[in-house]
Amino acid sequence: MAKAKLPPVETGLRGKCPQCGEGTLFKGFLTFADRCEACHADFTIEDAGDGPTVIVIFLVGIFIVPMALGFSMVVNAPMWVTFIIWIPIIIIVSLFLLRLMRGVMFNLQWKHDAREVTSSDIKRG
Repeated sequence: MAKAKLPPVETGLRGKCPQCGEGTLFKGFLTFADRCEACHADFTIEDAGDGPTVIVIFLVGIFIVPMALGFSMVVNAPMWVTFIIWIPIIIIVSLFLLRLMRGVMFNLQWKHDAREVTSSDIKRG
């Protein structure tokens, strides 16, 4: 039985089903499952779009990149050392945040019954 009004940000951050809050959203690291294993909600309509990616780019650009630049200036390390240290950090943080943001965006879409507009929707008026 589905719980009433699950918080989409909380369930999204936990990677849980927006309908029941029990099953997992993901079958892989970033790949959505087709269905919830607990309540069998259909996730094939998933269309998180570019929203999660844009959020991650902004967060990494605002927080991580200045830290890398500050490190380079304070330590006065050669650029190749800065790259070797900070590129893996940027990639790991970006992937971690991307999974979280994909879950949140999908659960927000689910809550608000948002979906892609098609040409048939436009013709209906």
